[in-house]
Amino acid sequence: MKQIRLMVNGESHELSVPPWRTLLEVIREVLGLTGTKEGCSLGECGACTVIMDGKAVNSCLVLAAEADGKQIVTIEGLADGNKLHPIQQAFVEHGGLQCGFCTPGMIMSAKALLDETPTPTEEEIRRGIAGNLCRCTGYTKIIESIKAAVGNTEEK
Repeated sequence: MKQIRLMVNGESHELSVPPWRTLLEVIREVLGLTGTKEGCSLGECGACTVIMDGKAVNSCLVLAAEADGKQIVTIEGLADGNKLHPIQQAFVEHGGLQCGFCTPGMIMSAKALLDETPTPTEEEIRRGIAGNLCRCTGYTKIIESIKAAVGNTEEK
């Protein structure tokens, strides 16, 4: 077992984890934050995307021990109480979600993109979400949602 400290959505967690446990498993099973989804467990689908120290990462590929001391933001960390983050609100208003399975990872990738590139081109948006797969929307509404969020996001 390895002792680690994670700062998840602004809250500190001291944990003892086996060396093979992934960040995704800790987020979902230990911390109970089930918004982060497990899709492929291979880093191919992006459903498990979280932001770690300001960068979008596939939490299924990060060992929990590698995240020791890191700042992690999950989909649950974006909203302010009942007030959705502007990216979340844009997905609702512009139809960027259907079944919702890819939505948390898609939103987290969009958040990381907009934090780094506040006014991205459509091509930059496409590259920013390239690691996230959606089987429902055809991506058009997702891209429109991200475009609608441009200029409305705030540091969170």
